[in-house]
Amino acid sequence: MGETQPSTLNEPTDPDVDLHAPAQRRELRRGQWSIIAAVAVGGAIGACARYGAAQLWPTPGDVFPWTTFWVNVVGCGVIGVFMVIITDVWAAHRLVRPFFGTGVLGGFTTFSTYVVDIQRLVDHGRPSTGLYYLAATVLSALAAVWTGAHLTRQVTKWRQS
Repeated sequence: MGETQPSTLNEPTDPDVDLHAPAQRRELRRGQWSIIAAVAVGGAIGACARYGAAQLWPTPGDVFPWTTFWVNVVGCGVIGVFMVIITDVWAAHRLVRPFFGTGVLGGFTTFSTYVVDIQRLVDHGRPSTGLYYLAATVLSALAAVWTGAHLTRQVTKWRQS
């Protein structure tokens, strides 16, 4: 099977690239730095926004962590809206998805803190609250993505009529 070489930086890299071969590693590196930078800058912005939310609405370790819950639900709702807009409505620049979707929203939502919050609730003798939080976050986040995508499709369909 012949290997494909991208003719421009905007083409995808062959998924069969052998990273042990120096020439093929260089192929992978071409065009990747702008994506890495977009994710890093977006991630820093999203993480700062999440940190700001935690500072504005701090939650003690023994109560339901509303701030983390709402950050994750809102972030998931926005990702639903965003994905419809950049896939169905707008031909976005190739760095928009890595910057905003992976970077900003990935840095803003915090499922690692979600897990730490559950552990903190259990450690404070609140395992039922931790279990409720575990289920409520997953269900609410999935519902937020679906709702955001569904409503955005409805609005864009209505505007195109």
